[in-house]
Amino acid sequence: MPSDERTQTVRVVGLRRQANEPLGLTVQIDESGNLIIARILGGSFVSRQGLLKSGEVIMEVNGKSVRSPDQLQQEIQAAKENLTLKVASGISNDSKKPIKTTCYMRALFDYNPTDDTLLPCREIGLPFQKGDILQIVDQADPNWWQARKVEGEGLSSPGLIPSLELEERRKAFVPPEADFVHKIGICGTRVSRKKKRKMYESKANGEFDSAELSLYEEVARMPPFRRKTLALVGPRGVGRRTLKNRLINSDPEKFGTIVPYTSRPPRVLEENGKSYWFTDRETMEDDIRQHRYLEFGEHGDHLYGTKLDSIRELIRAGKMCVLDCSPGALKTLHNSTELMPYVIFIAAPGMEHLKVLYDVGRSTGASSRNLTFDRQSSIRYSSRRARTLESLASLYEEDDLRSTLEESAALQRAYEKYIDMVIVNEDFDDTFRQVVAALDALATEHQWVPVNWIY
Repeated sequence: MPSDERTQTVRVVGLRRQANEPLGLTVQIDESGNLIIARILGGSFVSRQGLLKSGEVIMEVNGKSVRSPDQLQQEIQAAKENLTLKVASGISNDSKKPIKTTCYMRALFDYNPTDDTLLPCREIGLPFQKGDILQIVDQADPNWWQARKVEGEGLSSPGLIPSLELEERRKAFVPPEADFVHKIGICGTRVSRKKKRKMYESKANGEFDSAELSLYEEVARMPPFRRKTLALVGPRGVGRRTLKNRLINSDPEKFGTIVPYTSRPPRVLEENGKSYWFTDRETMEDDIRQHRYLEFGEHGDHLYGTKLDSIRELIRAGKMCVLDCSPGALKTLHNSTELMPYVIFIAAPGMEHLKVLYDVGRSTGASSRNLTFDRQSSIRYSSRRARTLESLASLYEEDDLRSTLEESAALQRAYEKYIDMVIVNEDFDDTFRQVVAALDALATEHQWVPVNWIY
């Protein structure tokens, strides 16, 4: 028996549980070899009983001495329903670690605790899927947060999920031995190690930024309200412009859109403010430097762009601004407290349906200009080769259709963080009805929105 145990208060705690019910605690071994309660999971069996505390030393289970997590796990399993624990007082961990006020996070990745080799005691892990809302109740542990999943108007049982810091390391491919504060063993055993911080090079920053964008997003629940912009995004030729025009024509008092700016001179019979607002290149370049454009690009030595002030003016007029913008503009929209977008991704349907969409686009005179993106998601306008009637027919070729399907899948994966709804456009009438229904629901249902929209 360690010498300091003589001064400790020793007590016996009796517990009765359902067979195989997890206790909801994790342990670690301190420098003296004591088995310390490292964490008690909020809402767990032990937490509800209120008989054990973090920092206490577990000495015996049903009269048998336990000195390691393996022994503890074996004795708890053997004990079935009835448990008698002999514990000694210790220094509470809770006084050393600040606990963040409860907050809510939207999960941006799938998590299955049964597949997580780092998780202490996998039976207390909390599985979730991308898009789930999680109530974070304890962030004291640098590696594992305590959380509940929001299920309708209620909450799930509590469990452990990987912290932002831990998951960032995994997503950024940092070797665990390079940056782990602790090596985690069975049932939450943590063996302290000297922390080694691995700095990453500038060329690798993209990997770290990408990881940060696909983990958790802090959100807040708001009562029903109308979003200020509707962003329709998707691959080329999927019918976004047709859908936008139909929405505006269906209720011009509710929906509107903006006129883009260009530095090219007006053509014969073109009126300023109809198809474009015409300005000079120097003015546009200055406005671009001042971040006054949602998106912009160049085609034929002329600049084209969507000005943020145009969107604001339409919103102030009481209308929802409908944009068929490029996915690269979604980050700006998402981070804006003024624009509060609802983003619908119009996904490409199967081959046969896609042919129909191209037919509709050709019959309505849809422009062949499309937005293209470089690796940094900067936007430029490019003109597809002038298509004759013969080259238009090539759109029906299987390779072209497959390319559109691949583009659709790639865009959806790359920008899914910003997407509120996905509609596969197999039928224009049905797609239109789904969009209208989704917008109507915003006026009657509570919404989880980015916390920066509120605070």
